Amino acid sequence: MELSKTLKVLGVIAIVFGALTIFSGGRALFGGDEARAAVGHAVGFVLWFNFLAGFAYVLTGVGILARKPWAAATALALALSTGGVALAFGLHVINGGAYEIRTVGALALRLGFWMVAAKIAGPLWAHRRTLQP
Repeated sequence: MELSKTLKVLGVIAIVFGALTIFSGGRALFGGDEARAAVGHAVGFVLWFNFLAGFAYVLTGVGILARKPWAAATALALALSTGGVALAFGLHVINGGAYEIRTVGALALRLGFWMVAAKIAGPLWAHRRTLQP
């Protein structure tokens, strides 16, 4: 698949992923008792990070669609910050903190996605001086 089409697909996926993240995180954080009970032993800092990062997902997706060089940098920043949260989550678990096993999978999915996104979007950054606005 050519880079242009790949970037379009990546941008759309990032936007949808972000919207779903904002919706699910917002529901868990601001929903009623039933919504909060559904998340079980959610780890607060992970939940807040994911919710707030959802907005960055959408913005990055829009930037990728628009072929903005900064979108590659934000994709990398999302990968690195998600990795940091995953490490902190690991310490939380090692120290006996309560958690849901689905959090492990969700963090792995997010980290993997943004690592791949940063790699795919990398040419936007590499060619930032040659791209047309």
